[in-house]
Amino acid sequence: MQTSCWRSDLDLDLECRRCPLSEWRTKVVAPDGDVRSPVCFVGEAPGKNEDAEGRPFVGRAGKMLDRLLEDEGLPRNLIMITNTVKCRPPNNRVPTREEREACSPYLQQELRGRKLIVGLGRTACGNLMGKDVRLMDEANVVTKVMIGGEQVEFLPTYHPAACLFNLRAREGLREAIRLVRDHYI
Repeated sequence: MQTSCWRSDLDLDLECRRCPLSEWRTKVVAPDGDVRSPVCFVGEAPGKNEDAEGRPFVGRAGKMLDRLLEDEGLPRNLIMITNTVKCRPPNNRVPTREEREACSPYLQQELRGRKLIVGLGRTACGNLMGKDVRLMDEANVVTKVMIGGEQVEFLPTYHPAACLFNLRAREGLREAIRLVRDHYI
């Protein structure tokens, strides 16, 4: 069962015009899953399918994520899933600093009170960790990051899109999902 709801303290402006991405988007992409979950998976930005549906991770990468979650016994509806920015960048380019900063208040609200944040992919991990990330060295090692003045456990791992063609990435994401399932849910 998929849910796309908000806690009463979350307020996403579906008509947001804080940055130029608003000119390109079809829909603002709201978080999906259990907004009260202790765990939130965070990607970089919505893609074409997400922009059309208004939900994160519904395209090919999302189907891969769903399959891996199911294979490892962690239903998608037990976690929350979001992105660092809420609108699709043109040509799926990496979001700019200005765009990330415009969405930062939304992301900070979404991440408040989480037990664990799982970063999906190098770009999302770098944004959340505030540094360049080498997943070959740092994937699946729980660390701590500051989000909105709150220290929280953070698990960098591979993006499901990388799992479409890279078996090492797929096994890495499986390992991360097992860690979440066994220790945080």
